[in-house]
Amino acid sequence: MDDDQFLIGAGLRRARRRAGLTLREVADEAGVTESFLSQVERDVASPSIATLRRVAVALGLSIGEILDQAGPHGQLVRAGDRRVVTYPGLDARDEFLTDGTGARLQVILSVIEPGGGTGAEAYAHESDEECILVLEGALDLWVGEETYRLDVGDAIRYSSRVPHRNQNPGPGQARVLFILTPPSF
Repeated sequence: MDDDQFLIGAGLRRARRRAGLTLREVADEAGVTESFLSQVERDVASPSIATLRRVAVALGLSIGEILDQAGPHGQLVRAGDRRVVTYPGLDARDEFLTDGTGARLQVILSVIEPGGGTGAEAYAHESDEECILVLEGALDLWVGEETYRLDVGDAIRYSSRVPHRNQNPGPGQARVLFILTPPSF
């Protein structure tokens, strides 16, 4: 792992310990097994975004607050200083182009391999709105009961509070810009 990258586990473990909660307490509240949560904390397993959201809620935090436990901060985020989160089981990586701490806007560049995405379970989060712009490849997006195929140059705006999920239909890698307001990752 590069010095400017980190995985979810370290931030999750720090957040859980700061909250004074056991693995079992968080796992029960989030609806996952204690064993799975332990594997996530050790970066052996990767949760879906929906599962990570449930764990964050169990800790009384947003996903962003968990990730902030492990990464660098700053209003100016240089290309080489981006916080990068890898989701191995989801075949995706997020590069945080902006610092979400105390901001009203968050921009994330996601690189999603064919078949990868947020996972099969739709999720909602605290941001009010989300905008997606496909820079490369394609993205299938489910928002509520609606399904969209986004190709290069396509953009969509929707409420982050409506359950949603995405997947790269392939055949190549997708590079997608996610803009959220306010930040919640």
